[in-house]
Amino acid sequence: MIRVVLPYHLRNLAKLDGSEASVDVAGEVTQRTVIDALEASYPTLRGTIRDHTTKQRRALVRFFACGEDLSNEALDTPLPEPVARGREPYLIVGAIAGG
Repeated sequence: MIRVVLPYHLRNLAKLDGSEASVDVAGEVTQRTVIDALEASYPTLRGTIRDHTTKQRRALVRFFACGEDLSNEALDTPLPEPVARGREPYLIVGAIAGG
C-alpha cells in the first residue's frame, strides 16, 4: 500500500478521515501510477491534482517524497524505495502563492 498525504481541502473533497489515503499500485510505483490509483479510488479528486486533458500537474500543486521536491520530475520516474514500500508517504501539497 502506498501512503499519500493530501492537503486539507483535497481530504475534505475525498471525504477522508485523517491525513493519509492508502492506495494499491500494480507494477512500478511512479508519480503517475500513484495519482492514477488515487483518482480511481477517489473519483472526486479527478482534475484537482492534474489537468483532465494534459494529465500534467496543476500549477499550485507540489509533490514531495523523502524530503525531496519531485514536482518537476517526470511523472514516470520511479518513486523512492521507502515510498514504494509504504514506509514513507508521498505528499501532495497545495503551494502558497501571493504577493
